Amino acid sequence: MNSTTRLPRRAIATLLAAASVAAVAGFAPAATASPPAPSGQSIGLDASHTSPATQERNKRVAVHVLTQLFEEGNLKVADRYIRENYIQHNPVAPDGRESIKSFIRDWTARYPDHKYNIKRVLAQGNLVLVHANPVYEPGTRGVAVVDIFRFDKQGMIAEHWDTVQDVPPTTVNGNDMFGTISNPHTDQPSGPRWKTPLSEKIATRYFDTLLVDKNPDAVRYLAPEYYQHNPTIPSGSAGLREQFTDFFRQFPNLIVERKRVIADKDYVAIHAHYRLSPEDLGQSVVDIFRVAKQKNGELKIIEHWDVVQDVPATSANDNTMF
Repeated sequence: MNSTTRLPRRAIATLLAAASVAAVAGFAPAATASPPAPSGQSIGLDASHTSPATQERNKRVAVHVLTQLFEEGNLKVADRYIRENYIQHNPVAPDGRESIKSFIRDWTARYPDHKYNIKRVLAQGNLVLVHANPVYEPGTRGVAVVDIFRFDKQGMIAEHWDTVQDVPPTTVNGNDMFGTISNPHTDQPSGPRWKTPLSEKIATRYFDTLLVDKNPDAVRYLAPEYYQHNPTIPSGSAGLREQFTDFFRQFPNLIVERKRVIADKDYVAIHAHYRLSPEDLGQSVVDIFRVAKQKNGELKIIEHWDVVQDVPATSANDNTMF
């Protein structure tokens, strides 16, 4: 990819982050240009093994597997919890459980003090999302990572997607990429379980209004304070309508595909692919939103985190990042 293509993409990512980097994620139906439903679409998930108790169990397994593999080098957890024919969407890794074990052997030898630093965990249906700040070496900032796992009916991890971004030294909003500012001050989903569909409705309606209808008035779904964790964008929703109006004029051919949605109580995560044109490889983006009730009783998006990664030209597997 040449430099003239990369520069406007970074500009797009910066602008879109004002309301959500990849607020573009509501443009396409979930099935667009993506593997069939078993690969983790939010539509058509098999609900037969996704009771609340099972979802909580899957959360614990995902956290256990990540910390045991990357912090302890414990390969037994791969045999116990990862399916042999595991499907991999990370572009640097092949499919299969054995490839994971080989990677972990090399990784822990290279980074013996690696800490995964898990921040928040969401689950919906047979999907689990883990937002973390892995630090490979003590004293470094590490990276922001979102891992998404699909569990099969036997409780094994069957498929994996991730998006990775370096953590910068400073942010323009004064917030780090991981903390929680809005109330309650917990990193984990909070509130009653029945809130999940309401939060999902607000977040996806925001996306659809903004990108399907190309309507900048979608910012009405954002709370005025709208706490921002994208390192390049100030907090607050003021002025976003004008920014998006200018953006759509400048880039009228932006292509956006929403791949999967994971909602859990007051949190909603959206994994998306957006491109400047059909020929553009684009970026993989995961936005995480928190939805809160305002004083007037309305539900609004109050806080946002994201992770953005360029889609590479080549991959160690044939599955794409989506």
